[in-house]
Amino acid sequence: MTTKLKTEVPVPSLAPPLHRLVGIPGLKWLLLLIPLAYTVLLLYYSMISVLKLSVYDENGFTLEYIRQVFTEPLYLKVLGVTLKTACIVTVATLLISYPIAYLLVVMESQRWKKVVMSLVMITLWISLLVRTFTWTVILQDQGVINKMLISLGLISEPIKLLYNTTGVVVGMTHILIPYMVLSLYAVMEGIDRRLVQAAQGMGARPWQAFIQVFFPLSLPGVLSGSLIVFVLGLGYFITPALLGGQGNMMISKLIQENIQTTLNWSMASAISLVLLLATFLLLGLAAWVSRMSPLLKGEK
Repeated sequence: MTTKLKTEVPVPSLAPPLHRLVGIPGLKWLLLLIPLAYTVLLLYYSMISVLKLSVYDENGFTLEYIRQVFTEPLYLKVLGVTLKTACIVTVATLLISYPIAYLLVVMESQRWKKVVMSLVMITLWISLLVRTFTWTVILQDQGVINKMLISLGLISEPIKLLYNTTGVVVGMTHILIPYMVLSLYAVMEGIDRRLVQAAQGMGARPWQAFIQVFFPLSLPGVLSGSLIVFVLGLGYFITPALLGGQGNMMISKLIQENIQTTLNWSMASAISLVLLLATFLLLGLAAWVSRMSPLLKGEK
């Protein structure tokens, strides 16, 4: 009885191996230059073309528009309102988001953890315009909040919650909470909870262990989340425009007014440049604080 040996004939590959494509001279640089050129052309070139209007007009180089930003009472008031609103929104978002992020970390049930995370993230799946108009309905004089307070006898007439700083803070806080929660959760999830248990084992009460051990280790998340929310709050447009009034105009609304109403593109460019420099200054300050503090760098 004879056994026939079957030999497999290798099938030639139709596509060249990946390592051969990578080995093509200059391909690595081409893969880098194409997206870089795309970004420079569509983002930086257009941005620089607008920002240069703040220091150049038909008469040549000038600093008049930037000077007006820091000397005109209207622009100074708008800058103050913008900084104040962004600070209040950042603090409010942090106070609401920290317990939520902490709950997600200590929660044992994976099912409930997914439910809570979904409730936080679902706001990002709804149109920003829809969420803002929802608060318009809730905060108006005949809205749910005023009707409930009147029915409870706490107030006799509706409270002004719309077209002021209160409405803007409420709307922006609701929209920016997911960014803060994700920043805090990403840091809290990496904290070794056995450190808290060890502190409690050495006689510390639960709140003492939290304040002295857990909270300091979560400060990098607090810093990064606050920075993200504050920077986003500085340039927010839709929510302040719909929920705020003329007396609470923010810098984004002022830029829009100069472009569409007064057609003063140079002034709008100067305000944008000031906002951009303030953002860079804030980022640099946060980077310096993180570098100087061993705790914020993650060193334990």
